[in-house]
Amino acid sequence: MAVPGRRGAIAFFVIFGVSLVGLAGALNVGWIVMTWREAGTLLLGVLLFAAIITGLILNTTFLVREIRRNEQHDAFVNAVTHELKSPVTSIRLHLETLLRREPAVTDAKRQDFYKVMLEDSDRLLQTIDKVLSTGQAGSTPLHLERHDLGALADECVAFTRSRLHLADSALRLTPTPAAVEVLGDRTELRGAIVNLLDNAVKFSGDQVDVDVTVAREGDRALLRVRDRGPGLPSVEAKRIFKRFYRVPGPLTQRVKGTGLGLFIVQSAAKRHGGRAYAESAGPGRGSTFSLDLPVAPPAGTF
Repeated sequence: MAVPGRRGAIAFFVIFGVSLVGLAGALNVGWIVMTWREAGTLLLGVLLFAAIITGLILNTTFLVREIRRNEQHDAFVNAVTHELKSPVTSIRLHLETLLRREPAVTDAKRQDFYKVMLEDSDRLLQTIDKVLSTGQAGSTPLHLERHDLGALADECVAFTRSRLHLADSALRLTPTPAAVEVLGDRTELRGAIVNLLDNAVKFSGDQVDVDVTVAREGDRALLRVRDRGPGLPSVEAKRIFKRFYRVPGPLTQRVKGTGLGLFIVQSAAKRHGGRAYAESAGPGRGSTFSLDLPVAPPAGTF
């Protein structure tokens, strides 16, 4: 959510810009009335007016975008700081408890501590990987190989279930009748699928109910991840794939995140000649996130 100061700044620049446009319009009307008999002077005035109006609109648009971009960057820094600090604090607390060698720390309790620290370490590494993936997006060469998208999705579903301690019924993959092969970089494709699954689980709340399907439609391979979460307003369907962007609202504030996961998905899709997109019937009716990739050419042609 935007802080009051930035909201005020945006409102100021919008009102200021509209006021200047209105003033310029009034002056231009006066100029036309005064010089309507002098064609050359009138034409010059109209051209100058158009240039001034264009400059005002561009300047106001630029300032508002810069304010919003800075707001997103600040939100990202705050989110990453929280995502890094929380597991580090937890690991440190458990280590200090173990170092004190308190009698109350039994072997069973010690094993629980080790398990929690490993989970916090995984969470820490995942955040670091996301930040690094965003910084390297588009800069590293792709290692292209043939992959069965269904098998890759199955691997990612199993990994996500294990990491997030989900039941098989909470995160399901519909079996694919035939292999759907794509040509791509295994690391990037796997990262994109895992980020889609993480996003669906994260916004499902306590009742995780996520379906994953893989299908071939013509010369396209489609992986769809459908959740029964809060859904999306139609205006947000494209914005959520932007770097650092998170949908404003109380739900987003409660759900931890950096605003990088879906950007990584979109970047990977574009590098493979595809796209990622979101669909929703509206707030409260769930969402479907799709990864659309070209099908691999027949064997022997690559």
